[in-house]
Amino acid sequence: MDFVKEMQAKAKSLQKKLVLPEGTEPRTIKAARILVDEKLAASVTLLGGAAVKTTAEKEGVDLNGITVTEPAASSLLESYANTYYELRKHKGMTPEQAKIDMADPLRWGAMMVHKGDADAMVAGAENTTGDVLRAGLAIIGTKPGLKTASSCFVMTGMDSSWGKEGSLIFSDCAVIPDPTAEQLADISESAAQSCREFLGAEPVVALMSFSTKGSAKHDNVTKVQNAVEILKGKKPDFLFDGEIQADAALVPSVTEKKAPGSPITGKVNTLIFPDLGAGNIGYKLLQRLGKVDAFGPFLQGFAKPISDLSRGASVEDIVVTCAVTLSRVK
Repeated sequence: MDFVKEMQAKAKSLQKKLVLPEGTEPRTIKAARILVDEKLAASVTLLGGAAVKTTAEKEGVDLNGITVTEPAASSLLESYANTYYELRKHKGMTPEQAKIDMADPLRWGAMMVHKGDADAMVAGAENTTGDVLRAGLAIIGTKPGLKTASSCFVMTGMDSSWGKEGSLIFSDCAVIPDPTAEQLADISESAAQSCREFLGAEPVVALMSFSTKGSAKHDNVTKVQNAVEILKGKKPDFLFDGEIQADAALVPSVTEKKAPGSPITGKVNTLIFPDLGAGNIGYKLLQRLGKVDAFGPFLQGFAKPISDLSRGASVEDIVVTCAVTLSRVK
């Protein structure tokens, strides 16, 4: 599976609108040029006004075909501020503060997505993950039935016997340090959808632990067991099982010994980690020792597609993340 090529081809076929709030950031400007030249989006908007043009000139980037918007000077400011006020007035927001807040590029970008003026947003080259998440949650919100925004990695390049032709979804490895049982259930649902979108496969989900079917007793085990019960109550349209150890999740002969009759035997393509420590360590070990490609983290659980970047992201990283995010637009 060439994950990048598949996502770029999908983005190109969909032709959706992208907003990049960090429009004055050199790597972001260069990525915008590539996205337009390779026709990965119908339109690309950089936020930042005159400073965008100054940086583009300095970097030798032609802005032809790229939209540049200064939120504070836009004719849409009043409308966006009114919408933001309505979304946040229950939190004590005032009309005056809403207008001030909407001049912030991250909030503006999220509002563009909320109102349909853009289909997707990508940021994080300059802003922290927390900043990107807060803007997304305050304005775009989570999908109906979910309260949790999380992340996933697409792990590819393994032997084709694993997952979907050598690819697996790992979640959550970047956002929630110690998820509750309710959050783990939400993460499982979001990761299942990511599996459909990224791997093109029907999800088979394993909620992992250091225990399989009660083999150990601990609060961390109980949390995963409770998450499984919550999922059962939701009756999702995918196969899942837990709590289950990694070997029991992945190796059919071990599954039969430790969890006989499990519905996920030999089919797992989506792994849910019990906490961020396990998830982050797990994906990095596989990436480095197994020489596996790790794409992400990609945010999931939001009502509309947004993505966070590493602040050390390269131009190529930004282009890939944008293509992946655009590929998720419905």
